[in-house]
Amino acid sequence: MKRMNGLAAGLVLVGTVMGGFSGCERSPGNGAPRTGAMEVRIALQPIPQFAPLYVAKEKGWLQEEFLRQGAIVKWSSFPAGPPMNESFAAGEQDIGLMGDAPAIIGRAAGMDTRIIGRTSSGPTALAVVVGKHSPISSPRDLRGRKVATVKGSSAHHLLMIVLRNGGMTTDDIRFVNMSQGDIATALGKGDIDAAAVWEPLVTRLSDQGTARVLADGTGLKKGILVSVATKAFIDRNPGLVRKFLEVYERGREYIRGNPREAARLLSGEMNLPPGQLERVLARFDFDPRLSDDDIAEMKSSEKFMSSARIIKKRVDIATFLTPAPPGSSVSPGAPPSR
Repeated sequence: MKRMNGLAAGLVLVGTVMGGFSGCERSPGNGAPRTGAMEVRIALQPIPQFAPLYVAKEKGWLQEEFLRQGAIVKWSSFPAGPPMNESFAAGEQDIGLMGDAPAIIGRAAGMDTRIIGRTSSGPTALAVVVGKHSPISSPRDLRGRKVATVKGSSAHHLLMIVLRNGGMTTDDIRFVNMSQGDIATALGKGDIDAAAVWEPLVTRLSDQGTARVLADGTGLKKGILVSVATKAFIDRNPGLVRKFLEVYERGREYIRGNPREAARLLSGEMNLPPGQLERVLARFDFDPRLSDDDIAEMKSSEKFMSSARIIKKRVDIATFLTPAPPGSSVSPGAPPSR
């Protein structure tokens, strides 16, 4: 227990909780757990990057498949990856969906997790934004400015890359650790000069006329997000891991074939109008297979975070990836189908 408490404390230093738990629920229609049924705890963020699993959640597909395996689903919702890591550190989650940066940070902090698949990638879904009428026109103009992001997030990593390309580090700006919800308000009021954010906030701020994109991930960061699971869960339940990946692929195919219907289905969960959400969903590649390019970028991300001392312990990305469960058609390391 002391070890877990220490790990959780370490993760607090990496990313302070912005809101903590925002919700936790039983699988719809399942009622109370069946006698002897195993509870699978799945952590999500209500963002379009994880849309295929939200489709499966709304359609009841994952619940149905898991019930056939004698398991039920318990969903938890978080505002970002860092507080989700804390929940993993406390032993409260089995599977979670997060950006590559918080996944690597959690692993470096000692969490015994493995990547079981990709959830999405989208370079334009991560961006450094400034006020609509801001005089800032290049990354170099950020020097000395107040810039906010969620510390330890993938957007934080993008910010560091943008600053590096401008010959700077976070020491050259006034860095503010702030939740996405607070960023939207602070940017509108002029309390901050810029922010590194992710979808759907990028599109929402742009459509509102509050902000414009200074730089996105194009050519810098693909915006890879992943599914992770504890090694103990993977070892005990390879069949459930396989079903999870298969259902995610089913959700992806639904979105590809029914983009408008998918946007309507998820509009409430994502808190976006269907038309806006449909445009946001089009930014992403939801293939759950990690390509060689994805793995190379994750290795680059890990190296960069280590050199920047965001992580104190190196992470071997190759061993962070779990082999495909027996019988699975979806493997973290298989080349993506196009």
